[in-house]
Amino acid sequence: MLVLSRQRDESIMIGDSIVVTIVDIRGDKVRLGINAPSEIPVHRQEVYEAIQRENLRASQLQPGDTQNIGTFAGRGPRPGSGPRP
Repeated sequence: MLVLSRQRDESIMIGDSIVVTIVDIRGDKVRLGINAPSEIPVHRQEVYEAIQRENLRASQLQPGDTQNIGTFAGRGPRPGSGPRP
């Protein structure tokens, strides 16, 4: 891990297109400003981990798990769209 010292309003560059700026320092908290291209997602670690868990859960769905997806929000299945005898 690279460890750098910066003061308020100083920045670091990651590659050619990501700038991390120290916006504020209060006690034991540091506020960072991150300027990155829109195609590069930027998340807090706990949000990133939650997204990864949800993606894993969604990838493990079984075919029958989505059987009633059309009944959400009061919309029932269309007549004749149910299982055939």
